[in-house]
Amino acid sequence: MKMNSGGRSGNGHKSASKMENSHAPQKDHVTGIQVTRVNGSDSRLSQEDIERFREILLSKRQQLIGDVDHMKDEALHESRKDAAGDLSSMPIHMADIGSDNFEQEFTLDLIQNEQTLLKEIDEALQRIDKGTYGICIATGKPIGKARLKLKPWAKYSIEYVRRMEKGQESK
Repeated sequence: MKMNSGGRSGNGHKSASKMENSHAPQKDHVTGIQVTRVNGSDSRLSQEDIERFREILLSKRQQLIGDVDHMKDEALHESRKDAAGDLSSMPIHMADIGSDNFEQEFTLDLIQNEQTLLKEIDEALQRIDKGTYGICIATGKPIGKARLKLKPWAKYSIEYVRRMEKGQESK
């Protein structure tokens, strides 16, 4: 093939060396995870990437456990009287009791959401142990690194989630 002055072969395509450079891995500045894009999608996870995701998941898990424990203590063990340090037997106004009940219900809902997230994180850690982390459990296709960086416990690819959302919207 002839090479022209633009570094292209005679048939108008870029040379192989230029194509390789356009797909060179780049390290994410936040997580340090190598991301290689091929045709606009992320490549498979390396063992180093998986270990970084494991560390991120374990760290998030510890943070959530601490948050849940703190919220449980606040919601279940402290009444308004205890929190204010009021040791008298003076009756509490009904509006105060209603506010306390609302706050307690709200906190219990937050605890439930945090526990659901903990379950998803534990499932992601199990997928790492099984060697299936980063694979969509519905389609068997890789989950993009960009999605895993935002939601390391993701079990579905963004393409599958979008298809499901469209299907639910039309119902």
